[in-house]
Amino acid sequence: MNMAVTELMDAADSCWPEAHSDSEKMVRLTLAANRLAGVENAGIPFCMTVEAEAMGAEVYLGTRGTEPRVTEYAIKRLDEVGRLRPINPEKGRVKVCVDAIRILKKAAPETPVIANLSGPVSLASSLIDPIIFYKGLITDKQNVHKLMGTVNENLVRFGDAMAEAGADVICIADPSATGEILGKNTFAEFAIPYLNVLTAHFREKFGIPSIVHICGDVRPLGGLLSEIDAEAVSVDAMVSIKTLREFAPNKVSMGNVSTYLLEKGAPDDIAKHGERCLRAGVGILAPACGISPKTAVTNIKSLSKATLERRSTVKV
Repeated sequence: MNMAVTELMDAADSCWPEAHSDSEKMVRLTLAANRLAGVENAGIPFCMTVEAEAMGAEVYLGTRGTEPRVTEYAIKRLDEVGRLRPINPEKGRVKVCVDAIRILKKAAPETPVIANLSGPVSLASSLIDPIIFYKGLITDKQNVHKLMGTVNENLVRFGDAMAEAGADVICIADPSATGEILGKNTFAEFAIPYLNVLTAHFREKFGIPSIVHICGDVRPLGGLLSEIDAEAVSVDAMVSIKTLREFAPNKVSMGNVSTYLLEKGAPDDIAKHGERCLRAGVGILAPACGISPKTAVTNIKSLSKATLERRSTVKV
């Protein structure tokens, strides 16, 4: 998850919003998280607006302490899918991300590079007013499926470009597909099939694994989580690792340290919580969602400390 906190921006001399649009600055910032905060990977981009912007939405790139956001949707009606621009890996911030991955693979060849991709539901609801989108899930399924198909085609195009540039893992974050909003039946119809097309594609074409992150309370989804085709599933802080492992026993579990605790908590408390997650059997210890830019590097390091200490006590 995003680790580009302001303390690291200062250390890397690479700040938002410039780092969203400059490959070299993007690389410096993500490597600072890896080298100075103990994060065991390098991940880009730092936001979920790259795809929406490339497909026609207007985006405000934010400030040093705030993430980019969509300010004008690309389409106003569900039957306007044909107006969406196709993603071009050779233009705009899409190209910035692809170039950054190439630079990362040369600068830090031993560091795993995670390509962050917006999930299908989240991208669809960034291209059109979410109220119209969610209403259409019930009243206009045909056009929603058309939109989702177009969204997936473009996510494949962006993901392919990042994989060809050298990405080792694809992380698909779909916070808008939360079970609290969609419910079990809608999640089964509009989230799982499109997520699984992506994960299967990247596995079959490039041989690389995928992580899928779902925000909110996924407990209403129950065993549907096990139908997600990704190698790993990440959940929000309100869902225990024990519950995640019960719902998706065939997946690597990822999470789920509260981002509020990471920002506001004491390092020792964060380390203890990380240790509890490890004892519960989490496969990948990580924040439960994107963290606040105000989070202290010391607090991020405390998670690394918990992992390293756990490793030192495990006999191989």
